[in-house]
Amino acid sequence: MIHKQLKKATAVKPKRAGQVRRLDPTVPNEVDLRILGSIRKIIRSVDLYSRELKSTSEITAPQLICLLTIAKNKSMTATTISREVFLSPSTIVGILDRLEVKGLIKRERSQVDRRVVTVEVTELGRKIVKRSPSPLQERLQRRLSELPSTEQEEIASSLERVVSFMEASDVDAAPILEIGSIASKPADKDGVNQ
Repeated sequence: MIHKQLKKATAVKPKRAGQVRRLDPTVPNEVDLRILGSIRKIIRSVDLYSRELKSTSEITAPQLICLLTIAKNKSMTATTISREVFLSPSTIVGILDRLEVKGLIKRERSQVDRRVVTVEVTELGRKIVKRSPSPLQERLQRRLSELPSTEQEEIASSLERVVSFMEASDVDAAPILEIGSIASKPADKDGVNQ
């Protein structure tokens, strides 16, 4: 059926002088399919990289991004981490629980305000940070670094624009992606869909 729709959408219709050819808006056109295909390839690539990261570093991608963020900032609250990595506070609490069990972070209650709990990276956590690969795929990171900064910014802006077109600006998304169906698969131990 999709093949018939695609054929219908791409069929060339005779044009009169000055008339603009319009495609059937209910049928995906070639640009739609190219965009969707590119997004799918990115998702698949990220999925493969995330699996590799988990198998080599013994830490999930969301755990790594939180650990890197805490290490960069020395001491943070869970709320600050949540804002920094674009994940919900409840997801962050679960991730921090697992990082603490692994001995990679420690939580400390403020002496001034007992309601405030700060999170710091332990010595073992710092070792993991030093030996962990970049959260950005190295191949992508290398290729981006070869581009002028203006072109890097154009790519980032274009992707951000696609996100806004998809009305996905409010979707929780860490800088490292985990993929999966939102509806059909349960969340993993870090609150991210598998």
